[in-house]
Amino acid sequence: MTSVGLTGYGTYVPEPVLTGEEIAAQSGIPEEVVVEKMGLRQKHVCAPGEDHVSDMCVAAGEKALAKADIDPESLDLVLYHGSEYKDYVVWSAAAHICERLGAENAFATESHTLCASAPIAVRQVAAQLQVDHIDAALLVTASREEELLEYTNERSSFMFNFGSGASAMVLESEPGPRALATVNESAAVTDGSFAEDVIMHAGGSLEPPSPETVEQDRHRLDVPDPDGMKERLGPVSLANFLDVADTALERSGFAREDIDFVALTHMKRSFHQLVCDELGLDAETESHYLDEYGHVQSADQILALDAAVREKRLDPGDVVCFLAAGTGYTWSASILTWHGVR
Repeated sequence: MTSVGLTGYGTYVPEPVLTGEEIAAQSGIPEEVVVEKMGLRQKHVCAPGEDHVSDMCVAAGEKALAKADIDPESLDLVLYHGSEYKDYVVWSAAAHICERLGAENAFATESHTLCASAPIAVRQVAAQLQVDHIDAALLVTASREEELLEYTNERSSFMFNFGSGASAMVLESEPGPRALATVNESAAVTDGSFAEDVIMHAGGSLEPPSPETVEQDRHRLDVPDPDGMKERLGPVSLANFLDVADTALERSGFAREDIDFVALTHMKRSFHQLVCDELGLDAETESHYLDEYGHVQSADQILALDAAVREKRLDPGDVVCFLAAGTGYTWSASILTWHGVR
């Protein structure tokens, strides 16, 4: 079977930050709860009119291409797997990013699984690299959904950790010694009973935008029944995280005890600790808790990997698990074998 490798990655976060103290002041939630329980010391946010999704993807993509040491013209595919809230509505961010990067020989496409997108995008592109007539692909993601929040809406408080930023990955077929990591196998599972638990009421075909929807502030993320969602999600979330991790590991020829680092979606601190405990990992040294970024949708996995590299936590041969979950509700995992930074 064709080997697929991660040959480059990049990240980008906007300069402005919103601190846990500031979120507490805006929401009325005690600062200790925001910082310690929700796990948010600060997050990066976009200034009005700046750092649109395409801008952030281009910045991260340029870094990933530089690290991979390939030209944009060498790309066969550009995949955008980030937020559906982007520069324009009903619009291909991927095509625009492709054009701005100068990837003139690539085709552009998009894949949306919300915050579970990174492992699934890796799975999709690796499969194409193995069987299709493409050799190099750029995966880009960005989110600025933070500005869809209303901090006085207690129903949506579990999303107050949403931050802005971007990441990018270059995957190549048969990269040889140029690979930073080998892409192994993946797994995903969806429970569609959660499909309408997190919504933006207006803007779609059910409630088209109008002066009234704007006046009523209906273009914000909301959780119509937070208690019901929490009651139903609690019994299944951990089990599904572990299920996709175990399945991806087994398909890759590994088991839980083989994991050396987990790049995990940002979540409340206690649940992050619980997932790490169940996987047999030390949360302090074998994961990176993103309390300086918050939850940056499907950029979380590369943000965590980048932190691990900077902190020299990874050694050649280490098994890395990209582990994610997104409203809808989908859980996903992809396994990589780390080789080291060139």
